[in-house]
Amino acid sequence: MLSDLNYDPATGIAPHKPLLLLVVCDLVEEGRLAGSILHRNGDLVFRFSSYWRIVAERRRTKPDPRLPFFHLRTERVWTPLEADGRPAEDRNRAVMGQMDVSFLLCLNDAGFRALARRTLIAKYFEPQERAELYSLVGLEIPPDDIVAADAIRFLPSEESAAKRDAKFSVRVLPAYDYTCALTRYRMIGVNGKTALDAAHIHQLTKGGSNHPTNGVALTKTAHWLFDHGFWSIAPDLRVLVAAARFDEAGEAAFLLKGMAGRDLLPPANKHFMPDQESLAWH
Repeated sequence: MLSDLNYDPATGIAPHKPLLLLVVCDLVEEGRLAGSILHRNGDLVFRFSSYWRIVAERRRTKPDPRLPFFHLRTERVWTPLEADGRPAEDRNRAVMGQMDVSFLLCLNDAGFRALARRTLIAKYFEPQERAELYSLVGLEIPPDDIVAADAIRFLPSEESAAKRDAKFSVRVLPAYDYTCALTRYRMIGVNGKTALDAAHIHQLTKGGSNHPTNGVALTKTAHWLFDHGFWSIAPDLRVLVAAARFDEAGEAAFLLKGMAGRDLLPPANKHFMPDQESLAWH
């Protein structure tokens, strides 16, 4: 839902809803959301106005949190209520919000809040605004490749499979310097050909995404072994080998069983580090 907020395309991407959702992430993180009722009080208005300064150059109107507070009902994150608890039908009378239970549970998870902030900032704001917003919410400014991927991470893609694969590869393989994360074998031809694959950790056909943090550079053999579950990656990026599932023979340096427990080669830029949820799926 956060990836596909409703807005009027005729006026450009309005920042009202994403800014208010960033404020709500802050309130939850600081323990300022008591129970399941969100109050449109002075604290919320102050925070919204502070965030608004970042977008003031392109939105000359005064910051008015009543608009997104009421209209976020279309996303069903909360139900706007009047002071007596009845559903509000007017933005001026909407002073409370009854939070959707599933959304509230999500917000209480630190990993979800981080993804929510990254998605909102990447999708709905201009480049010069993003830098300030990343700083304001305590996130490092990611590379442009990661920002572009964050903006569409949870949206269905209308691109062809070939284009999706090309975008995925051009982000993942350079991040690992065309080096297999398992074997350390590096290869890039002068004609641009490489023997490495950009492997999905959470397989695309089983619900994985084309976000570069769901990828790892592997030789074709290592990729096949990975996809078929003969080895995996621990949360601390150690190599896990399902040794009881296979027999092998050959030179010791090439044997999979001998790689158990070694550290996976990390990407040079930590923003491309394998995503923990993808690792857990694998």
